[in-house]
Amino acid sequence: MKNIKYIFFGSPEFAQTILSALITAGLPPIAVVTNPDRPFGRKKILTPPPVKLLAEKYNIPVFQPEKIGEECVEEVKTLEAEAFVVAAYAKIIPKTLIDAVPLGALGIHPSLLPLYRGASPIQGAILGGEKETGVAIYKMDEAVDHGPVFAERKTEIGENETYAELQKQLAKIASEMIVEILPKFASGEMTPVEQRHDEATLTKKFKTEDGFISEEMLAKALSGENQEEAERVSRTIRALNPDPGVWTLRQAQGKPQRIKLLSAKLENGQLKLESVQMEGKTPQSAKLYF
Repeated sequence: MKNIKYIFFGSPEFAQTILSALITAGLPPIAVVTNPDRPFGRKKILTPPPVKLLAEKYNIPVFQPEKIGEECVEEVKTLEAEAFVVAAYAKIIPKTLIDAVPLGALGIHPSLLPLYRGASPIQGAILGGEKETGVAIYKMDEAVDHGPVFAERKTEIGENETYAELQKQLAKIASEMIVEILPKFASGEMTPVEQRHDEATLTKKFKTEDGFISEEMLAKALSGENQEEAERVSRTIRALNPDPGVWTLRQAQGKPQRIKLLSAKLENGQLKLESVQMEGKTPQSAKLYF
């Protein structure tokens, strides 16, 4: 197995799972590039990204640029890496940086490319009502999730599977794939296949307003009389929790009250709310309110 000097780019738990698998398999990176520490929670405590915590545990050098400019490119060049492995980094890596390594960059994307390119492929697949999704490992170019694909692996999406559950499954699949593919990539054994660009779909970063469910829509979903509405609301709750969250407004004491819809299941075409959270309170059983 050819050893490869590569730099790992990534930040959240999805990327941390993949990095952990590479380290365990005896394929650690020479350095990690991840997001800067950010304030988190109500108390705004400065919190490092999961990838940084794992890298520091194994004494792997960590770089946390706010943006990838010329200074970052020059700094990375000094490491004399042969390749990059990129998973959920959430920043555009410029072509000047990709061209700085002789083997190029391997991108790990949790969808079956060219479907659901962009920022939110897992959420996009659930919202789109897909029955299956997967992981693609591809050679990166200057466009987002655009390069030719080395390998893809599929998995089913369960009727009530949540974003968190599906993300965990896809991270496991991605970990198995990259451990197998990286050595072959390093030795030049693999040839990527061009994507079907005319079939490409794009996802966006979801905002708070995307998680709004009207009281009327929710009532139809809960009644069992409108299966289409029930499926739509179920997909929204499964896809957009915990971030940006799903919510509705309900009249209480003459004014609208915001209610977070935390979890639900679809049973025989009818929505069954499980857990909700009233504004300023802790999560409770939905049976108390619906």
